[in-house]
Amino acid sequence: MARKTTKRAKGAAGSTRRTGPTAEKAAPAEDYRHPTASSPLRPDIGVQPQFKKKKPPKTYRYDSSLSPSLEWDREGDARERGEALIAQILGAKDLTVAKDAAGRLKAMSAPFLNWAGKAEHGAFDVPTLPLFVHERLSTRAILETVQVHRSDKQVAMDLFADPERPLADQLLKAYEHRDKWVNRMLLGDSLVVMNSLLEYEGLGGQVQMMYIDPPYGVRYDSNFQPFVRKPNVAHNNDADLTREPEMVQAYRDTWELGVHSYLSYLRDRLKVARELLAPSGSVFVQISDDNVHLVRNLLDEVFGAECFRGQIAFRTSVPLRSTSLASIADLVLWYCRDPELCKYRDVFTRREIGAGTVFTSVELPDGSRRKMTSAERDDPALVPRGGRVYCTENLVSSGYTPTCIFDFEFEGTRYSPTSGKSWKTNREGMAALAALGRLDASGATLRYVFYLDDYPVQKLTNLWTDTKGETDKTYVVQTSTKVVQRCMLMTTDPGDLVVDPTCGSATTAYVAEQWGRRWITCDVSRVPLALARQRLLTATYEYYNLLDESRGPAGGFVYNRHQNAKGDDVGGIVPHVTIKSITNHEPPKEERLVDRPEIVTGVTRVTGPFTFEATIPTPVDYEGDGEEDSGAAPDHGDFVMRMVEVLRRSPLLRLPANRTIKLEQVRQPAKSLSLSAEAMQDGSPVTFVFGPEHGAVSEKLVFNAANEARVKGFTHLYVVGFAIEPNARTLIEAGEAALGVGATWVEATPDLVLGDLLKTMRSSQVFSVTGLPEITLDKADTPKGEDQRYSVSLLGLDTFDPATMETDHLAGEQVPAWFLDTDYDETRCFRVCQAFFPRTGAWENLKRALRGEYDDSLWAHLGGTTSAPFVPGDKRQIAVKVIDVRGHELLVTQKLTA
Repeated sequence: MARKTTKRAKGAAGSTRRTGPTAEKAAPAEDYRHPTASSPLRPDIGVQPQFKKKKPPKTYRYDSSLSPSLEWDREGDARERGEALIAQILGAKDLTVAKDAAGRLKAMSAPFLNWAGKAEHGAFDVPTLPLFVHERLSTRAILETVQVHRSDKQVAMDLFADPERPLADQLLKAYEHRDKWVNRMLLGDSLVVMNSLLEYEGLGGQVQMMYIDPPYGVRYDSNFQPFVRKPNVAHNNDADLTREPEMVQAYRDTWELGVHSYLSYLRDRLKVARELLAPSGSVFVQISDDNVHLVRNLLDEVFGAECFRGQIAFRTSVPLRSTSLASIADLVLWYCRDPELCKYRDVFTRREIGAGTVFTSVELPDGSRRKMTSAERDDPALVPRGGRVYCTENLVSSGYTPTCIFDFEFEGTRYSPTSGKSWKTNREGMAALAALGRLDASGATLRYVFYLDDYPVQKLTNLWTDTKGETDKTYVVQTSTKVVQRCMLMTTDPGDLVVDPTCGSATTAYVAEQWGRRWITCDVSRVPLALARQRLLTATYEYYNLLDESRGPAGGFVYNRHQNAKGDDVGGIVPHVTIKSITNHEPPKEERLVDRPEIVTGVTRVTGPFTFEATIPTPVDYEGDGEEDSGAAPDHGDFVMRMVEVLRRSPLLRLPANRTIKLEQVRQPAKSLSLSAEAMQDGSPVTFVFGPEHGAVSEKLVFNAANEARVKGFTHLYVVGFAIEPNARTLIEAGEAALGVGATWVEATPDLVLGDLLKTMRSSQVFSVTGLPEITLDKADTPKGEDQRYSVSLLGLDTFDPATMETDHLAGEQVPAWFLDTDYDETRCFRVCQAFFPRTGAWENLKRALRGEYDDSLWAHLGGTTSAPFVPGDKRQIAVKVIDVRGHELLVTQKLTA
C-alpha cells in the first residue's frame, strides 16, 4: 500500500519546519508535540497485579466556620470564636495576622447556602488510586503502521509516544521518573481522578484552565447516554437505562436525595478542582438556568466571591422548555484561583454591518457619502466595490477638559460641546480630523466618522448569540465547541494544561488539541470515552505556524496582518485606529486576534498521541494480603451475602444458545478460601465466585477459585461480576483444559447495586452473558523475500439478552469500534496500531483532508472488518479489542505461528 512521497525537511518535535503559510507541502499528516513539558511515569496496565505503591485515602475538610448550624445567639461556640477573632484583631502587631483574622470573622457572618446533609458533611475521604495506562493511541501511528512496507518499529513507538520503560522501572520508579508529555484520556470517577493527579503526580497548582460540564439537574436521562450510537434517551425508559456499575454507583450517590445530594456531589468536586488550578488559572462551569443560582453559591463558597470573573450566556440550538417561556440559552460561570494573578487574553469578534447595527453608511470611491440602501443593509455584499462602510460617533467627552472647550467652525457652521463637557480632542486635533474628512455634521451635532476598517473587530462580551447550531452531535449532552474555544483562548496560552473532569464527547480535549494546549480529560462512563476516542482519532485541524518549533506550541503561534482583495483585514493582526492616533499622527495600535494564527497551507494536522488510562481498579482480589487490604474483605463479605440472596430469589440463570439452568439449594459454603456460593444444578454440585462490587474480576481470583472448585469436586464454576480483566476472561474461555473444571463468565447487571432505587428495571436482567469477539487470522499476500504478513477479520460477537431470552449475533459490520495491536504484550498497554469504525464512516473526513495521499484500500480497511496486512512484531501475538454498543471493551488475543 504505497503512499505518495513528499519532500520533507525534518524539524523539532516530530514536525516539519515551515517558514510561512505558503510553505512547501510536507508529510500528509502532522501533529503537535510538547517537547518542553513532561509528566511522571505511569505504569502500564500489565503490571497492575504487582504494583505496590499504594497510598491511603486523602481527607478533604471544609472550613468549620462556615458550618450551616452557625447561630450567634443560640447554643454553640460561634460567639466564642467570634470574640476570640475580634481579640486577635485588636491585639495583632502584624497586619497580615489581623487581616487573616478579619477575613475569618467576615466569613462567619456571611450568608450561606444550606441543604440537607451539608452540616454533617464537614469532610470527605477520596481513594488515592494510581493511574494505569491501558491504551496508547495516535492517528499518525495508525496511518503509518498500516503501510506494509514500514518495519521500523522504533519509529512506530515514537509515534505512539511510548517510552518503553522497563518493567522494573514501572514497578519501582513509577511516579518518580519524568517522561515526555503525552495527552491523556482517563476512565474513572472525577473525584478519584483529580485526587490521583494531586497525590500521585503532584499536579496541584499546575492546571491553567478547567472546564466542568456537570449534569444540569437531577433527572436520570439528562446525565447519561447508555448507547454509543444513540444520542437521545428517554426518561424512565427501561431500555435506555445505563448498565455500567460505575455510572449506577455515581447515580445513586449523586441523586439519591435529589438536589441535596447533587450539591454535595458538586461541592466536593469543586473543592478538589481548586487544588489543581494554577494561581493564574480559571475554572468554567457550564450549567442551565435551572440550578445556576445554587451552583454560583457553591462557587462563591469554594473559590470565594471575589474570584467571580463573569457569567456568560450562550445561545443553544433548540428551546429547552416549551410549557412556559422557552429557554434558548445556557450559562457558563467563570471563577479564577487568584483575581490579582488571573491570566486573561482579549478575544475579539468581527463587527457586523448592515441591518441591526450602527454601520449603515457607506463612503463611495468618489468620496461621496450616503446611507446604505435597504437591500445593502440586508445583504452587505451589495455595497459597491471600493466603498468604505462607516458609522458616526459622538465627539463630546463625558469628562471636563478646559483645553478642549471651544467653538469649532465646520462647513460654515459653528459647533460647541454640550454644556459642562468638552471635545474629545483639542483645537489642533479637530482641525486634523476635518482635514482628513473625519467629521460629519448631523444637524446641530458634530460627529466623528468611524470607518469599519479602522477597527474591524470588537472585544467579546458575556452574551454569545452566535453559538447556535452545533453540528454532528454524537452525544446526548455534547458541549458547544465555540463556547469551550472562547473560554480556552481567554484564559490560556499555547502549551498550557487544560483539564476537563466531565469528558462527555471530548469537546474540551478536541478544542485543546486544535489550539496546541496540553489536555487531560476523564469520564466515569465508557460510552462517552468510546465516542471520544473515535472523535479524536479521526479529527483534522489546521496547522498553525509555530513561532519556535523547538518548543512546540509552547513557543507560541505566528500572527501576521493580511488583507483580502476587498481590503478587509483577514489575518491575525488588525489595526485599531483611534482619534488619538489620528490627531497625534501616530501609527495605529494593533490588536492580536488569538483565534487567527498563520495557517500552513497544504498540511493536514491530526490529533497527537494520547493515552487511555484508568483509576477504576480492574483486577481485585480478596485474600487479605495484609494491612493494605484490611478493609476490603468485610465489605466484600457483605456484598457476597447480598449476591447469594439474589441467587436464591432468582434461581434461573439464562446462558447463551437459549440454555436455562435452574439452581437449587443456593447457599454460602461452610468453609472456603475463594468460593462465594454453592448450589445444585440438575443434581450436580456447582459453585460460584463473586467479583468485587466496584471493580473487576482478576485472573488470580479465577485461578484460585477454579483450584478450590476442582479439589472440592464441583462440576462447574460460575464467575459472576460487573467487569473482568482480559486475562481472566481468556482463562475462563479456556475452561476445563486450563482450569481442570468447566467455567462460565456471567455479567451481573447494575440493579444489584441499586437496591430499590430504579424499580422499573426488569427483574430478569439480573445476569447477562457476552461472548468474546470472534476473529480469524489469515496469511496475507507477501512480496518475495519479505517477512510473512497477516490480516485479521472481525466476524462479530454473541450477546444474550435476558429480556428476550434470545442470543443475538452482532456482526462485525455493526460493531461501533474495534482496535488491533499487532505486537501485543500482556505486561504492557494495548497499542492501537489499527482502529476501525465500521458503523460510522468516521474516517471519511480525514480521507477527504488527505486528498488521496494514501491508497483507497487503506480507508477501506479502516472502515471495515478486515485489517490492513501487517508484519507481526517480536511478541508474535496479536490482540483485538472490541467496543460494543454500551461501551464495554472485550479483548481477545491470538498467538502467531512460526
